[in-house]
Amino acid sequence: MLGVAAGPLLAAFLIILVEMTEVVALVFALSADHGSVRQGALGAVAGSATIAVAAAGFGALILRLPTDWLLLAAAVALAGFGMFLFRSTLKSYRRTRAAAVAPGTPPVSPTTRAHAIQFAGGFSIGAIEMTEAVIVLLALTAAGYGLSALIGAIAGVVVLVVVAAMLHERVRRIKSAQLKLVATSLLLSFAVFWGGEAFGVSWPGADLILIPLFFAFLAVCWVLIRWRMAFPVPVQTKG
Repeated sequence: MLGVAAGPLLAAFLIILVEMTEVVALVFALSADHGSVRQGALGAVAGSATIAVAAAGFGALILRLPTDWLLLAAAVALAGFGMFLFRSTLKSYRRTRAAAVAPGTPPVSPTTRAHAIQFAGGFSIGAIEMTEAVIVLLALTAAGYGLSALIGAIAGVVVLVVVAAMLHERVRRIKSAQLKLVATSLLLSFAVFWGGEAFGVSWPGADLILIPLFFAFLAVCWVLIRWRMAFPVPVQTKG
């Protein structure tokens, strides 16, 4: 008869909560440039679902995947997204300053290319984090706690979706430029963290190192933005 073990269930619940919390945080980060989390969230769901389906069909092979390669690819992708978002952050601060001088400036609508980038970022984030979670879930399943792992994982997803939905509107009330600044710092922090893991770096405090990394990038990005804001925007003329 199938039974449910509290220990494995809790382990599955926590691993999903931890890994998918990072997905939610980064999806909000990607949405800072758009005013909507839809594209990033769809990408994250698609990436997570792809890995989940692959895990269900090829569980034994998933355990043999070179996760270092995946982490390195994710680090490079997030670093690229972070630099892209930094440029957008600078433009947002400049638009905010221009709007203060000349009210009535219409907002810039996100382009199809920007939506594609947001989706791709969400996909890579969801895929990487789900891969890390799947490794733990498959280990629990291999030990004979498949049902407990499944229940714990589902519970973790449900809790996270509810909390994210509750906080969504509060996040959207934050001014776009400020949210983009936080988003850029968050993306670059994860890029460095995952890149370090890919090269075998043993971070002090494990995931807790993300906190000082985030504040370090926040400070650096803020200084760079204030420095760039001190220069006038070059006027392009038609040749």
